[in-house]
Amino acid sequence: MGARDRLRDFFLSNLGRVLDSEELREAAGGISEWARRVRELRNEEGYLILTHNDRSDLKPGQYLLLTAKPEPAFERGISKETRAIVLDRNGFTCQMCGAGAGEPHPFDPSRKTRLHLGHIIDKSMGGSDDPSNLRAVCSVCNEGASNITPDRPTAIKLKAQIRKARGDDQLELLKFLIEKYPAQAAQLLDRDSPTPL
Repeated sequence: MGARDRLRDFFLSNLGRVLDSEELREAAGGISEWARRVRELRNEEGYLILTHNDRSDLKPGQYLLLTAKPEPAFERGISKETRAIVLDRNGFTCQMCGAGAGEPHPFDPSRKTRLHLGHIIDKSMGGSDDPSNLRAVCSVCNEGASNITPDRPTAIKLKAQIRKARGDDQLELLKFLIEKYPAQAAQLLDRDSPTPL
């Protein structure tokens, strides 16, 4: 029996119990690549194995399987190239709430933002895996709001929100925008700087 099979059996026999890294390494037969086998159970077999990125009550190195039934792994048919195209096109940002990949989530700062690909028109309703039907969606938004695309805020609404923010938050936003658009920022700074006499 391979490490992945042993881990699957271990998760299923400990359904609903928080497991730690040491237990999983031991269950996998002590192999160093046990974490890769756990990812394969998640990504390839569709087991919803939760980590601290998915739930704020889990600590790093803790894992939890709540249901024995794997979820349909529609994303298995999506190539790495398509995934890269969609994530890059969406600026590695959730298209529902605006959270950036790897950043603390704005609605739950104890969780880091993990992005998934979501279908705009769901597969169950005939949607395809074509990049035009895919968008980046974070774990938080993906949990309870499928098939909903909120309106994107207009520049006027964004400016109103920024004006209400504290000064240090405004500066943090400015830093983010300069890092995201360095060439455009340089052009604006060059245009607005006084010409020497």
